[in-house]
Amino acid sequence: TSLRVTSLPGVSVNCKHFPSSSFRVSKHDLSVCPPELYGALLEAAFACYRPLAVGELVQRWPERTLRLGGRRKTGQIAPSRLCIQALLLAVVRGLADQRSALQLLDICGLQGHEGGMGDPMGGWSLTVALCTMVIQAKAGAQRAQRKEGERERKRFSALERGRDLKRERGERMGVKGLQDDETCREKTASKGPTSEKELIKGVRRRMEMERKRGIVVTGLKGSKLETEEKEADFEVLVHVRADLFVNARSWERVRVALSASGPLKLQCRYLRVEEISVTCIRTLLNQLPHRTLLGIDIRYSSLGVAGLAELLPLLSTFPELNSLRLHYCNLDIRRNNLGQEEVLRDLSRGLANLQELRQLSLTALRLPGQLRVLLSSLPQPLEVLELPYLSLSPADLAYLSCSHHVSSLLQLDLSENCLDETTAPSIRRLLSQASSSLQHLSLSGCGLTDALLGLLLPSLGGCWALKSLALALNPLSMAGLVDLVRMAARMPCLRQLLYPNPLEDYQPGLPNLPSSTQLLEWPLDESSGISMTSNQLSKVLMDSGRSDLFLTCDLLNYDKDLVD
Repeated sequence: TSLRVTSLPGVSVNCKHFPSSSFRVSKHDLSVCPPELYGALLEAAFACYRPLAVGELVQRWPERTLRLGGRRKTGQIAPSRLCIQALLLAVVRGLADQRSALQLLDICGLQGHEGGMGDPMGGWSLTVALCTMVIQAKAGAQRAQRKEGERERKRFSALERGRDLKRERGERMGVKGLQDDETCREKTASKGPTSEKELIKGVRRRMEMERKRGIVVTGLKGSKLETEEKEADFEVLVHVRADLFVNARSWERVRVALSASGPLKLQCRYLRVEEISVTCIRTLLNQLPHRTLLGIDIRYSSLGVAGLAELLPLLSTFPELNSLRLHYCNLDIRRNNLGQEEVLRDLSRGLANLQELRQLSLTALRLPGQLRVLLSSLPQPLEVLELPYLSLSPADLAYLSCSHHVSSLLQLDLSENCLDETTAPSIRRLLSQASSSLQHLSLSGCGLTDALLGLLLPSLGGCWALKSLALALNPLSMAGLVDLVRMAARMPCLRQLLYPNPLEDYQPGLPNLPSSTQLLEWPLDESSGISMTSNQLSKVLMDSGRSDLFLTCDLLNYDKDLVD
């Protein structure tokens, strides 16, 4: 059997010689299996959807580290839900298995899309399952500790009873030896000594009863304190590193799992939170290990500028943090609020402390005229900058074209920011400065007409490192679209072009200068227009001698990461 071993869950096992119907892993086979084959067997178990085999392999994993997940290639399928559940259960069982050498489980990127092919486990479901595993492992360790403590108390009580019996037996033997003496016999017949002896026995019995009662009382009253002290003494056997997805439904469970001091310790690489308050986010950040967090993604939370300024000092305590994403977080500078300038200064100072930040994404925050305040304080130049729906002003674009970030940008998203002739010089300057580094550019929904696109085409063509270009939902005619494809064919590194449907493909009634919303909602003429456009653009591309450039107008399924 030949297996091609790659990083999981890249399901690239050659199952032609290893069909799922004949794949079996028995305990006897694993007992004689060399450790170097475990990786290939685990990959085959994931590929052939064998959760029992996954469990057997992980429970006795022979290496200190097990890394799953990672970036999947095109066509690769995420592991099934049953296989992931078997994996997590096996990790808990492996804590008591002497054959397991596992110390680090890294499943960053293991999550798939809910409802996808193969029934993958989404980010939220995987987070809940992970936290449940950590909590159950802690509960199991506490039960084992209580059983061990009960056994110790029973052994101690048995030893105490043995000592007392020996002591009483020795006293009885001493009394019998004295009975041969006539004087002792007379004394033992009197009332006084008998009472004294009974008193001694009564005191001993009472002391024994009080001692036992004291053990029970202190055991009852001190159980919580003893448990808390022992919880802190749990040895961490396996560190679990993952990407966490937290919302209002899972927040409490995640909080308990992060604060649990059991044999499993949860670490987070990328944290995504949705629809939770600033207080809850702050609680999570305080509980996360500081050395492992690389990025945080906050969505649909009413932070406000003041709330973000409150969180930034906490984010600065994570030395490896390089990504910050804020989506629809209700940062609206257009409102006339008292003390707004002071809050903006706090925001700028907070961003200045993010020493390793390289990726910044701000979606629909409505911050016109404030881009300089946000970006000028960052100590390091950004590599990824996403500013869709940000209501950028001409002054913002002018600053961006001259900022210290522009020459280092690998990815830039200016979608749904209105561009016109007044902003064209700034965009041309920006493209010129970023021509040697920029790999992904999105100008979708920016109101680019044929005339405005004609002004930008020379600068776009000069971005020789560009790999993907997105220009969807712009009001271009068929003639403007042909010019765009001809320019794209001359760009040597370009592999993907997301082009807009030309105005001729829409049904009659569309306004002369439609907005991106109108272009998205207006019905297309699907009888002939779309196929004619695709054939014409393919012919232009073929005449240019490019067969490696992918053209698409499918906005929903467009993925720029496919070219990496």
